[in-house]
Amino acid sequence: MSQTTKWALEASLKNLLLQKPLNKITINDIAEDCGINRMTFYYHFKDIYDLVEWACIEDAAKALEGNKTYDTWQQGFLNIFNAVLENKPFIMNVYHSVSREQVELYLYKLTYDLLIGVVEEKASDMVVRDEDKKFIADFYKYAFVGIMLNWIKTGMKDDPQQIVDHLSILIHGDITRALNNFRTDRRISNAEK
Repeated sequence: MSQTTKWALEASLKNLLLQKPLNKITINDIAEDCGINRMTFYYHFKDIYDLVEWACIEDAAKALEGNKTYDTWQQGFLNIFNAVLENKPFIMNVYHSVSREQVELYLYKLTYDLLIGVVEEKASDMVVRDEDKKFIADFYKYAFVGIMLNWIKTGMKDDPQQIVDHLSILIHGDITRALNNFRTDRRISNAEK
Protein backbone atom coordinates (compact mmCIF):
# COMPACT_ATOMS: atom_id res chain seq x y z
CA MET A 1 0.00 0.00 0.00
CA SER A 2 2.84 2.39 0.85
CA GLN A 3 4.44 2.11 -2.62
CA THR A 4 1.04 2.57 -4.27
CA THR A 5 0.54 5.86 -2.41
CA LYS A 6 4.04 7.02 -3.39
CA TRP A 7 3.36 6.24 -7.04
CA ALA A 8 0.04 8.09 -6.82
CA LEU A 9 1.82 11.12 -5.34
CA GLU A 10 4.40 10.96 -8.13
CA ALA A 11 1.62 10.81 -10.74
CA SER A 12 -0.09 13.82 -9.15
CA LEU A 13 3.14 15.81 -9.13
CA LYS A 14 3.80 14.99 -12.80
CA ASN A 15 0.20 15.88 -13.66
CA LEU A 16 0.50 19.24 -11.88
CA LEU A 17 3.81 19.96 -13.63
CA LEU A 18 1.91 19.94 -16.92
CA GLN A 19 -0.07 22.90 -15.58
CA LYS A 20 2.43 25.00 -13.62
CA PRO A 21 6.10 25.24 -12.61
CA LEU A 22 7.49 23.27 -9.69
CA ASN A 23 7.99 26.35 -7.51
CA LYS A 24 4.25 27.12 -7.77
CA ILE A 25 3.13 23.64 -6.67
CA THR A 26 2.28 23.15 -3.02
CA ILE A 27 1.88 20.03 -0.95
CA ASN A 28 -1.83 20.92 -0.70
CA ASP A 29 -2.01 20.88 -4.53
CA ILE A 30 -0.45 17.42 -4.67
CA ALA A 31 -2.60 16.04 -1.84
CA GLU A 32 -5.77 17.44 -3.39
CA ASP A 33 -4.92 16.09 -6.86
CA CYS A 34 -4.11 12.70 -5.34
CA GLY A 35 -7.21 12.62 -3.13
CA ILE A 36 -5.32 12.29 0.16
CA ASN A 37 -4.73 14.58 3.12
CA ARG A 38 -1.52 16.53 3.75
CA MET A 39 -0.48 14.28 6.63
CA THR A 40 -0.47 11.26 4.30
CA PHE A 41 1.95 13.15 2.06
CA TYR A 42 4.22 13.84 5.07
CA TYR A 43 4.04 10.20 6.09
CA HIS A 44 5.87 9.35 2.84
CA PHE A 45 7.95 12.46 2.02
CA LYS A 46 9.41 15.35 4.00
CA ASP A 47 8.78 17.87 1.19
CA ILE A 48 8.20 18.19 -2.56
CA TYR A 49 11.92 17.87 -3.33
CA ASP A 50 12.02 14.58 -1.45
CA LEU A 51 9.19 13.39 -3.73
CA VAL A 52 11.10 14.64 -6.80
CA GLU A 53 14.20 12.72 -5.70
CA TRP A 54 12.20 9.55 -5.05
CA ALA A 55 10.51 9.83 -8.47
CA CYS A 56 13.90 10.20 -10.15
CA ILE A 57 15.32 7.17 -8.34
CA GLU A 58 12.27 5.04 -9.22
CA ASP A 59 12.49 6.02 -12.89
CA ALA A 60 16.22 5.28 -12.82
CA ALA A 61 15.77 1.79 -11.43
CA LYS A 62 13.29 0.96 -14.20
CA ALA A 63 15.57 2.42 -16.89
CA LEU A 64 18.63 0.40 -15.91
CA GLU A 65 17.01 -2.89 -15.02
CA GLY A 66 19.23 -5.62 -16.49
CA ASN A 67 21.44 -3.24 -18.52
CA LYS A 68 24.61 -2.81 -16.48
CA THR A 69 27.04 -4.94 -18.46
CA TYR A 70 29.58 -4.16 -21.16
CA ASP A 71 27.33 -5.70 -23.80
CA THR A 72 24.21 -3.84 -22.63
CA TRP A 73 25.47 -0.43 -21.38
CA GLN A 74 24.39 1.24 -24.63
CA GLN A 75 20.83 -0.01 -24.10
CA GLY A 76 21.00 1.11 -20.46
CA PHE A 77 22.13 4.60 -21.44
CA LEU A 78 19.51 4.76 -24.20
CA ASN A 79 16.92 3.74 -21.59
CA ILE A 80 18.09 6.67 -19.43
CA PHE A 81 17.59 9.04 -22.37
CA ASN A 82 14.16 7.53 -23.06
CA ALA A 83 13.13 7.77 -19.38
CA VAL A 84 14.12 11.44 -19.39
CA LEU A 85 12.26 11.98 -22.68
CA GLU A 86 9.12 10.20 -21.40
CA ASN A 87 9.18 12.52 -18.39
CA LYS A 88 10.09 15.63 -20.41
CA PRO A 89 7.64 18.04 -18.69
CA PHE A 90 8.77 16.76 -15.28
CA ILE A 91 12.50 16.88 -16.09
CA MET A 92 12.36 20.26 -17.89
CA ASN A 93 10.35 21.78 -15.07
CA VAL A 94 12.68 20.47 -12.38
CA TYR A 95 15.76 21.35 -14.49
CA HIS A 96 14.61 24.96 -14.90
CA SER A 97 13.66 25.37 -11.24
CA VAL A 98 15.73 25.92 -8.13
CA SER A 99 16.13 22.16 -7.86
CA ARG A 100 18.14 21.74 -11.07
CA GLU A 101 20.75 20.08 -8.86
CA GLN A 102 18.21 17.28 -8.25
CA VAL A 103 18.27 16.39 -11.96
CA GLU A 104 22.06 16.45 -12.01
CA LEU A 105 22.36 14.27 -8.91
CA TYR A 106 19.78 11.87 -10.35
CA LEU A 107 21.72 11.58 -13.62
CA TYR A 108 25.08 11.22 -11.84
CA LYS A 109 23.79 8.40 -9.65
CA LEU A 110 22.04 6.66 -12.51
CA THR A 111 25.00 6.88 -14.86
CA TYR A 112 27.50 5.86 -12.17
CA ASP A 113 25.42 2.77 -11.35
CA LEU A 114 25.48 1.83 -15.03
CA LEU A 115 29.20 2.48 -15.53
CA ILE A 116 30.51 0.88 -12.34
CA GLY A 117 28.74 -2.33 -13.41
CA VAL A 118 30.59 -2.20 -16.74
CA VAL A 119 33.93 -1.38 -15.08
CA GLU A 120 33.54 -4.19 -12.53
CA GLU A 121 32.71 -6.67 -15.27
CA LYS A 122 35.70 -5.67 -17.43
CA ALA A 123 38.01 -5.79 -14.37
CA SER A 124 36.86 -9.24 -13.24
CA ASP A 125 40.12 -10.95 -14.20
CA MET A 126 42.40 -8.00 -13.37
CA VAL A 127 43.89 -6.75 -10.13
CA VAL A 128 42.68 -3.15 -9.98
CA ARG A 129 42.15 -1.18 -6.78
CA ASP A 130 38.53 -0.28 -5.98
CA GLU A 131 39.35 3.44 -5.87
CA ASP A 132 40.84 3.19 -9.39
CA LYS A 133 37.71 1.44 -10.70
CA LYS A 134 35.62 4.16 -9.05
CA PHE A 135 37.82 6.84 -10.67
CA ILE A 136 37.30 5.32 -14.13
CA ALA A 137 33.51 5.08 -13.62
CA ASP A 138 33.45 8.68 -12.31
CA PHE A 139 35.41 9.95 -15.32
CA TYR A 140 32.93 8.49 -17.79
CA LYS A 141 30.00 9.46 -15.58
CA TYR A 142 30.91 13.14 -15.83
CA ALA A 143 31.35 12.90 -19.59
CA PHE A 144 28.05 11.07 -20.13
CA VAL A 145 26.07 13.35 -17.81
CA GLY A 146 27.61 16.45 -19.42
CA ILE A 147 26.35 15.26 -22.80
CA MET A 148 22.92 14.48 -21.36
CA LEU A 149 22.63 17.83 -19.53
CA ASN A 150 23.47 19.64 -22.76
CA TRP A 151 20.80 17.57 -24.52
CA ILE A 152 18.25 18.57 -21.84
CA LYS A 153 19.36 22.22 -21.95
CA THR A 154 18.82 22.34 -25.72
CA GLY A 155 15.29 20.94 -25.46
CA MET A 156 15.96 17.22 -26.01
CA LYS A 157 15.88 17.63 -29.80
CA ASP A 158 18.72 15.30 -30.86
CA ASP A 159 17.99 11.62 -31.38
CA PRO A 160 19.08 9.68 -28.26
CA GLN A 161 19.99 6.61 -30.35
CA GLN A 162 22.40 8.69 -32.43
CA ILE A 163 24.00 10.15 -29.28
CA VAL A 164 24.47 6.68 -27.77
CA ASP A 165 25.89 5.37 -31.08
CA HIS A 166 28.44 8.21 -31.12
CA LEU A 167 29.39 7.52 -27.49
CA SER A 168 29.83 3.84 -28.27
CA ILE A 169 32.20 4.63 -31.15
CA LEU A 170 34.06 7.21 -29.08
CA ILE A 171 34.79 5.02 -26.06
CA HIS A 172 35.09 1.63 -27.75
CA GLY A 173 37.84 -0.23 -25.88
CA ASP A 174 38.71 2.72 -23.63
CA ILE A 175 37.41 1.25 -20.37
CA THR A 176 39.49 -1.89 -20.85
CA ARG A 177 42.52 0.21 -21.78
CA ALA A 178 42.05 2.37 -18.68
CA LEU A 179 41.73 -0.70 -16.45
CA ASN A 180 44.89 -2.16 -17.95
CA ASN A 181 46.71 1.09 -17.15
CA PHE A 182 45.56 0.87 -13.52
CA ARG A 183 46.33 -2.83 -13.00
CA THR A 184 48.35 -3.23 -9.82
CA ASP A 185 49.64 -6.67 -10.79
CA ARG A 186 51.24 -5.16 -13.92
CA ARG A 187 52.72 -2.21 -12.02
CA ILE A 188 54.38 -4.56 -9.57
CA SER A 189 55.78 -6.81 -12.28
CA ASN A 190 56.95 -3.80 -14.36
CA ALA A 191 58.63 -2.26 -11.30
CA GLU A 192 60.53 -5.49 -10.66
CA LYS A 193 62.06 -5.46 -14.17
